[in-house]
Amino acid sequence: MAEAPTPEAVAPKTPETTEAESEYLRVTREYDADVDPEVVTKIEKHLGASLSNKDSKYVACSDETELETIVKGFMAKKMGVDDKDAAMEKVKAVCETMKPTRMKNRVTFYYLLAKNEGKLSAF
Repeated sequence: MAEAPTPEAVAPKTPETTEAESEYLRVTREYDADVDPEVVTKIEKHLGASLSNKDSKYVACSDETELETIVKGFMAKKMGVDDKDAAMEKVKAVCETMKPTRMKNRVTFYYLLAKNEGKLSAF
């Protein structure tokens, strides 16, 4: 006879139950108490495999080259902000918002950029 599964074994999997998502949600919730978990999950999917690399998992606001990459890639292509100077100001504003956090989680960073643009629906 097979043993009946434990309640934990049959509990539905929610986004909060995976380790990585709970980390992204937890950090994002520090900046937006009303964070939409579905948007966080979609940003994770958008970033894909880059999140498995420690260097690309975080944003280095002190690295001007990285900020330019965010402006050219995420801000221009995903957010539709073509004015590079305006986009850079918005990226630096999120850097300022996240200044207390030494390791700036890329998912949270992009979430805040999208929220500030009013484009969370792009995800």
